[in-house]
Amino acid sequence: MTGELDPRPPRYGEGSLADILPSALALLGVPGAPDTLGLREGPLAGVRRVAVLLVDGLGYRLLPKAAAAGGALAEVVAGRLGSLRALTAGFPSTTPVSLVTLGTGVPPGAHGVVGFTLNVPGTERVLNHIRWDGDPDPALWQPLETRFQRAAADGVSVSVVSRPEYAGSGLTNSAFRGAAYRPATTPEEVATGMRAALAEGARSFVYGYLPDVDSNGHYHGIGSPQWLSAVGRVDRLIAMLADGLPSDTAVLVTADHGMIDVPDDARVDLREHPELRRGVRVITGEARVRYVHTVPGAAGDVRDAWHERLGKQDVLVLTREEAVDTGWFGPVPPGNLERLGDVIAVCHGRTVILHVPESDMEATDKLRGYHGSITADEMEIPLIALRGGA
Repeated sequence: MTGELDPRPPRYGEGSLADILPSALALLGVPGAPDTLGLREGPLAGVRRVAVLLVDGLGYRLLPKAAAAGGALAEVVAGRLGSLRALTAGFPSTTPVSLVTLGTGVPPGAHGVVGFTLNVPGTERVLNHIRWDGDPDPALWQPLETRFQRAAADGVSVSVVSRPEYAGSGLTNSAFRGAAYRPATTPEEVATGMRAALAEGARSFVYGYLPDVDSNGHYHGIGSPQWLSAVGRVDRLIAMLADGLPSDTAVLVTADHGMIDVPDDARVDLREHPELRRGVRVITGEARVRYVHTVPGAAGDVRDAWHERLGKQDVLVLTREEAVDTGWFGPVPPGNLERLGDVIAVCHGRTVILHVPESDMEATDKLRGYHGSITADEMEIPLIALRGGA
């Protein structure tokens, strides 16, 4: 037994990642943008320019560790800078799912990017959303309008400030289409790009992204010197954005998911368990949430085998129908159902299910930190609100 962690189901329509952009654009008066988070009712009322900074991997429950180093995040946690509350990510709590959830303002089931990797229906192909070069066509794989497109149609100046290598990717097009793209890598470049974009037009909206906390948590672990150094860069970026912010401008800081450290004895390598491959056609998802696509007629036997082997390690093994009924994905239209496995394994302890050599990414089995599941440590994300002149 690895010890079950506290569950935290997504709060779509109440306080989730999907609610951030609609509420932010409601501040700017964009039609059809519900203010679910009540941003217009508080100290942000009347702003004409809004920035959303997403810090990859900086979950709400990691903030005490992050704040221990001092700086802007310590001021936020202490209640001396801006406001702070907890929201939830969508499910699975992983970057591509979260970025498209943020950009479209709808739960994952609706937009269809429901995993780190997915089986392209009707094929044996596995699509890795991080390495998505545009095939399949993003406009077909994720056809919903983005909130950036809605804002631009209402005359708002909309921009994305992110890594140059992400420009034009399938994931970027799915999550952020409709926005001008400003390449930036360092915290200084991100701050400069975001502030320049905020100054454009009569109303402006800009999204910025920094991946360093997530990558260092994955490879070195939470609280490691490398992780703390990455947190320091985030802290510096927040301070640069807040410094001298005009009174008509708001900055919202959030994350796409949290993270947990996984001990060596909580790793299940599928290479060592041929019984878990019987009747299986394709395995996708990621280490904390596995989608198992079976050969015709084998779903029941596969579910039983996975439950028998993994149920004692705090892994919840569900059929597709059972998983959809949890509501974790939000409503799933028929066209998106096949992207989910016939059997779905959700790790709610510290277990990870490693699929090597057909790995999601290189060295997935060597990581220290993981995310993707339904636990509070992975699902809870912060929403930090700052207003200029405050």
